Amino acid sequence: QVQLNESGGGLVQAGGSLRLSCAASGRTGSTYSMAWFRQAPGKEREFVALIIWRGGMTYYADSMKGRFTISSDNAKNTVYLQTNSLKPEDTAVYYCAAARGPLYYTDYDAQDKYDYWGQGTQVTVSS
Repeated sequence: QVQLNESGGGLVQAGGSLRLSCAASGRTGSTYSMAWFRQAPGKEREFVALIIWRGGMTYYADSMKGRFTISSDNAKNTVYLQTNSLKPEDTAVYYCAAARGPLYYTDYDAQDKYDYWGQGTQVTVSS
């Protein structure tokens, strides 16, 4: 089993930044990639970004490119999401997820392809 623990959320003014963290514990060696998703109030959960542990390849949802950056510290089994120039519409619960095996690139945003999920961290952006 793998446990994921997100942190770093909070209340920030529009234009501000937050760095979210997702610490993985347990059988982390069994995971191949990590991703961030988010769910805004009244909306479905959506894909944000993905990173592959080995090699550090990253992939972003088109709407997230430019303002969000995913990175990892393999020694700490931690994945980060740097969020910049935040807007009120970025208000959401941000979740990290882990996949045990490789994903075809068209499945990066498929929630059912991920095996482990964290509890989420709330990000609120005020106008």
